[in-house]
Amino acid sequence: MFKPFEKISRQTFGIMVLAQALFTLLIWQLSPGGLIPQPSHVLEALGQLLTTRLLIDNLLVSLVLTLEAMLYSILITLLFSYLSVIPFFHSIAGFIVKCRYLTLTGLIFIFTLLTKDGGQLKLSLLVVGIVPFFTTSFLAVILRIPAQEFELCQTLGYNRWQSLYEVIIVGKADQVFEMVRQNFAIAWMMITMVEGLNMSEGGIGALLIKYNKYNDLTHVLALQALIFVIGLCFDYVLGLLRGWLFPYTQIHKK
Repeated sequence: MFKPFEKISRQTFGIMVLAQALFTLLIWQLSPGGLIPQPSHVLEALGQLLTTRLLIDNLLVSLVLTLEAMLYSILITLLFSYLSVIPFFHSIAGFIVKCRYLTLTGLIFIFTLLTKDGGQLKLSLLVVGIVPFFTTSFLAVILRIPAQEFELCQTLGYNRWQSLYEVIIVGKADQVFEMVRQNFAIAWMMITMVEGLNMSEGGIGALLIKYNKYNDLTHVLALQALIFVIGLCFDYVLGLLRGWLFPYTQIHKK
């Protein structure tokens, strides 16, 4: 367990992680009281929040917005990534990649003018925040494709469009799903910031700002813990779906 490159069983790893988490919580609980509330107080606040309609409603708003933004981001990313092998669209895909250095703060006013309401504003900002990173990841996958795969398609008599379909669209579908899983984490992390920019329709980000405004750190940490757990659950479910849709990706794990 303390040797470099040592391989341990999944059960041993799970026990180790659980022990580390319990030890951390114990140290936190036994630490002197101060500005940061203890875990018992955070759990108590979380229990109170889970029994309220306010949390459920705001959580549903955030989940719907995140999933909608992911859907649009996936469609935009796949469209320009697949077309990036065409010289005319290659520069457009390259520009999208460079946009990952843009900050959303400077774009709020522009998107406020272009959108009709707060919901569209938050959706637009989320999509703009996700697409450049998603595109960067997928273009890197395309660039790493061995030339032999395209040569094999030529040997089989495929034209260039057929090669695009077989090698990139079908051949890299499992990696697209893995990138969706990774970029969902980005979207879920950004959701509270975007909702904090426009609180007209609620959301868990608006709820966080409300508690933070009154220095209610106990409820802030309770919400953060809930956001963290939901993110882990989505990551786990997406991992299971990838293994179910593309069983060959699990071969190296056995």
